[in-house]
Order: sequence, then C-alpha cells, then structure tokens
Amino acid sequence: MNKKLAAALSGGAVLVLVLSGCSEDEGDKVNDWAKSFCDQAKPQIQKRADAHQIIISTAADSRPAEIQAADSKAFKDIADADRALAKAVENAGVPPVENGEKVQKDVIAELNATAVAYEGLKKQVDALDPTNQQKFAEGLKNVADGLTKIEKMDQNALANLESGELGQAMAKQPGCQKPTPSVPTGTPSGTPTGTPTGSASPKPDATA
Repeated sequence: MNKKLAAALSGGAVLVLVLSGCSEDEGDKVNDWAKSFCDQAKPQIQKRADAHQIIISTAADSRPAEIQAADSKAFKDIADADRALAKAVENAGVPPVENGEKVQKDVIAELNATAVAYEGLKKQVDALDPTNQQKFAEGLKNVADGLTKIEKMDQNALANLESGELGQAMAKQPGCQKPTPSVPTGTPSGTPTGTPTGSASPKPDATA
C-alpha cells in the first residue's frame, strides 16, 4: 500500500550534495563557508535520512494507521529539517563564489518552499481515513505522486551549492557526508528497490 511512496523516497535524490571530484587546493574562505554550513547541516541531514528510513521500513504489509502515523511524522521531520537547512545557509553567510548573494537567497527560498510542500503532504496524509483501505490506498498514491514533484524541488534547492569549488569543499566536510540512518534499516519484503515510473531519478552521489 505504501510501496510507491517508499520507492519514491528511496529512489529520489533528496538533498543532493556532490561527494565526488574533490580538489586538494581550496581557498580558505570557501572551505570556511563549507565547514560552517556542513557543521550546522549534519543533524538535519541525519534527521532526513531517518525520516526516509521510517517510511521505507513501514512500507510493506503494514496497517493503514501505522503507515499514516509513520508518513505524517516523516514529512514533518523533513519539513523541519529543510527549514533548519535554510537557516544554516543563512547563518553561514554569503558563499564566497560568483553571485554568492543570489545563490544564498535562492537556496534559502527553495528550501523553505520545499518545507511548506512537505507540510502539505503531512496534512494530506493526516486527512486520509485508515479505516477504509481502498480509499486509503488511493489517497496514498496521490501522496506519492506529490512526493515525486517535491523531490525535484529538493534536488534543485542546493544545486547552486554543488557546482565548482564550493561543491568540492562541501564534499570534504564530514557534516555533508551521506549519513547512516539511526532507525532500523531492514527493508520489508515486497518493498521495491527500483524507482517507479514518473518518480525522481536517482543520483549516485546524493547525501540523503
């Protein structure tokens, strides 16, 4: 019942940060900015990873009420994390790159917009009736479709931070490395490992 939603989460590259192509010679200002941001971002990246794993772990053969509760909490956690990430970009200051002020402004706006979108998904999930399995399944499919669109927003949110020396500097920071979910990681049988048609395409170098 929650398979498409789980596949969309596991297949989509949410919060994309480049983890390859590192350069040995980075300017001090760029490295300082990357460290400032990534140190603040680390707990939020972890929070997102845990939220994704919660949904995946409850994807197969779970009761509608359990799926509803898991998805609702996960969407709230991701929304909260996105707002915190936007604040981290603000606190780190203007990135020392070309058009840094615009880059910072755009990233903050996009992260906050994504947070609002996840809050909308939470409301959508909360409004489902878990006592009617057929309607619940139909409603959950609509949620998964909405998630696909939001993932594209997520992928675009930090795109400007990924390029050039700033992205390379971030890739070297421990806080921006791919986290290991701290919730149970066993994927239930029946949960697809591929990406459903129409969902966001996976990227190999994603942070979460």
